[in-house]
Amino acid sequence: MGGIYEACASLLRHISSDCGLCGGRARGGALCPPCQGSVTYSMRHGGARCGRCGLALGGLAVCPDCSLRPPAFERVIAAFDYAYPGDVLIHHLKAGRRYASAGMLAGLLHAAVRAAEPPLPDDTLLLPVPSSRAAVLQRGFNPAAEVARALARRLQLEYRPGLVLRRREGRRQAHLSRADRLRSVHALYHCPQPLQGAKVAVVDDVLTTGSTLHGMAAALKEAGAATVTGLVLARTPYSAHR
Repeated sequence: MGGIYEACASLLRHISSDCGLCGGRARGGALCPPCQGSVTYSMRHGGARCGRCGLALGGLAVCPDCSLRPPAFERVIAAFDYAYPGDVLIHHLKAGRRYASAGMLAGLLHAAVRAAEPPLPDDTLLLPVPSSRAAVLQRGFNPAAEVARALARRLQLEYRPGLVLRRREGRRQAHLSRADRLRSVHALYHCPQPLQGAKVAVVDDVLTTGSTLHGMAAALKEAGAATVTGLVLARTPYSAHR
């Protein structure tokens, strides 16, 4: 099955398409090379980062997010920083409801995952952060789930979207302080299935303070997971934190 997918993916990569950022010539639904280079530039040339959450430290001696509380997750792999022009892609997906762009964004995250060391184990379980009912009703889909589904196919990992559930709706985090974000996700997620020794990767669109990923990882660890890795499209720079 994996061989068939790879063959189809290889053919699609050669089909002409429009770049999802500049509208110029691209292939296979991906960004054109200049736009992809621009979106991912800061991840390659942005200086020192926290080894746990991927935050660009910018001269800070310690990570302000991981020092606020020890994360329940082991590491984060991000495709790009949540800054121009990458933030435009997130806006297109979420606010613009460009459902079809999830595959292109999964491609950017796939490249970051394949370049990361150490590699994800082949038996990693992959799942998205579950969206609130209100968010799904507003957008019509869960952006993290669409990216995770496409990424699982690319990485040939088991996709388990219902592995973690929300206990309640929770609060919108966009305008919360970092401390309030942590409180808002306390005991928000739970994993009803035993996961003794499992290796899990959690997909989300944007990681700001790591509170959501921390809450997800805590629920997975409580169920017995051995390791939890965050796979995010964009990592918010510290200067943009609330």
